[in-house]
Amino acid sequence: MDEQSLLLAQLNSMVSEERNPNTMQVDLMTSKEILERLNDEDAYVPVAVQRCIGEISDAVEMIVSAFAKGGRLVYIGAGTSGRLGILDAVECPPTFSVSHKQVIGLIAGGNDAIYKAVEGAEDSLEGAVNDLKAINFSADDVLVGIAASGRTPYVIGGLDHANSLGANTVSLTCNPGSEVSKHAKVSICPVVGPEVLTGSTRLKSGTAQKLVLNMLTTASMIRSGKSYENLMVDVNASNEKLYARAIRIVMQATNCDRETALEALNKSGYKAKLAILHVLTGVDTEQGKQLLEEQQGFLRRAVEAYQTQQAASRIAQED
Repeated sequence: MDEQSLLLAQLNSMVSEERNPNTMQVDLMTSKEILERLNDEDAYVPVAVQRCIGEISDAVEMIVSAFAKGGRLVYIGAGTSGRLGILDAVECPPTFSVSHKQVIGLIAGGNDAIYKAVEGAEDSLEGAVNDLKAINFSADDVLVGIAASGRTPYVIGGLDHANSLGANTVSLTCNPGSEVSKHAKVSICPVVGPEVLTGSTRLKSGTAQKLVLNMLTTASMIRSGKSYENLMVDVNASNEKLYARAIRIVMQATNCDRETALEALNKSGYKAKLAILHVLTGVDTEQGKQLLEEQQGFLRRAVEAYQTQQAASRIAQED
């Protein structure tokens, strides 16, 4: 079988490449009817993702472990899949105040491919290996290979290289039993069914991938101490909106007024986590930093540790 025949056979076996019986007449529909059909089909996406919670959880555990030892989360993909990985990666620093090196997105064809398709880049196994070597990918990192089709050679090459180093690997596809899933330790596969437009996997498949990627980073950051209750306390106040958000977060976490929150933020260098710890416990900035360091950055644990220390001190004094 020649290469083209093999590729056609692969496409014929993919759920995402099947024709959708609900949209066979889509070219005859009005704008409103098209939108209703798109919306109806999109409703399948969260259900498909929900069925993958177990696998997503396994991936999160890998990522949390990597972060704890200074490792990174690296996304790798081609086309839409690669762009979605980059989008999730670049949103982590402003959202969670982490280094831009902690979550990285790689795309077949390099940065130019973010804006314009680079022909043939996704077919290169070696391209992925070179891209991973360029960022010094190691066994301490986690690689998530994203490929809606589940056959992208660039992603397979990256996963194989990561596996050869002993790193944890995850695949994210939308076709069950795909080739990519065979090259990862954890396989996440939300099966969303045929697209409204056959083969346009930036639709339901892309939406499913976006949901999963958001879940991977959000859950991993929460598990790494980036939240207090459900407040994003590691917010990086870099513009007027975020300055206001930091004030509001301190107020919400401590039930204090605006003036108290602002005073605490000014004392802490506008670090919401430190400001909250100050308002709740009265510790100064240096004590707060030490408490947080002892508790691996977890604000709730730091507050509880301080309260435990104070209770123990009172008991000792009474004795």
